[in-house]
Amino acid sequence: MDPLPVEGWDVIERAAELARLGEEFALATVVWRMGPSSGRPGGRAVITATGIVHGWIGGACAEPVVIREAQRAIADRTSRLLLLGTPDQFGAAVPDGMTVIPIACQSDGALEVFVEPVVPVPRVVVVGRSPMAQTLVDLVRAVGWQGELVDSTDFTATSADPRSVVVVATQGHGDEEALEQALAAQPAYIGLVASHRRGETVLGYLADRGVAADRLQRVRVPAGLDLGSTAHREIAVAILAELVQLRAGGGLLPEAAEAVAGAASTTAEAVDPVCGMTVPADASSRPFTYEGRTYYFCSAGCRTAFENDPAAYLGQETPC
Repeated sequence: MDPLPVEGWDVIERAAELARLGEEFALATVVWRMGPSSGRPGGRAVITATGIVHGWIGGACAEPVVIREAQRAIADRTSRLLLLGTPDQFGAAVPDGMTVIPIACQSDGALEVFVEPVVPVPRVVVVGRSPMAQTLVDLVRAVGWQGELVDSTDFTATSADPRSVVVVATQGHGDEEALEQALAAQPAYIGLVASHRRGETVLGYLADRGVAADRLQRVRVPAGLDLGSTAHREIAVAILAELVQLRAGGGLLPEAAEAVAGAASTTAEAVDPVCGMTVPADASSRPFTYEGRTYYFCSAGCRTAFENDPAAYLGQETPC
């Protein structure tokens, strides 16, 4: 593999910056190349959940495919190895586990790209000063997450953000005020350490103050898995266990990231009838209508070829 070029380190630095900011992204690395593809082994790119690319992994055919697969990797948090080229280049030689994606673009080139999602560790803000609150922060840090203990008198909506986890453990000392501030921050998770009865009272108070019902429904009360009657250390374990469970299932995504993930999974796609490449079924893919049906293309060359002789390609078309 060629040495990583200077600009390649910029990609790594950008990845580290995004991780510090708590943003989810994918790292795409070219691990094999067949000319004349413009990508080369060692080429890297950081791809955000919104499809912004930092770096270089290939030209006009490869990049949109890698962006799409990177967004899927972020959404399902699963790495994937992509083999980009025409199917007849590989035949039966494709190893199990690889995903072959046709990209012709009037080129005999091919790329193998490894796409891995990078999920930053959660930032857990625990509001309160009880022994349970301190134990929870200690446990959070023990598993490698970010943990912060904030007294209720110091906690405001600016103490958290949409990527944070907030556990209100004030336990009767300003529960309503702390929870109202937590709701204003719109974090990925809000938990209240209280009994069901106490929780109903706190939520009812906030509802009377005009807090929207859909916001109040996001509050988990009591916070943590139900372990029955437990001591304060066990309550901390139960809360952390719930957070671990939620994170494993993608339940700690901020609302914006959930929307992006949903959009990535529902975006309409079509197959270019000329080269067989999967492309977005929108205006960016050079739509052309023939006999009442709209077709989409990866490049101007594929669209021109189709325009000149549609019948030559309609027999090759594969379902979307």
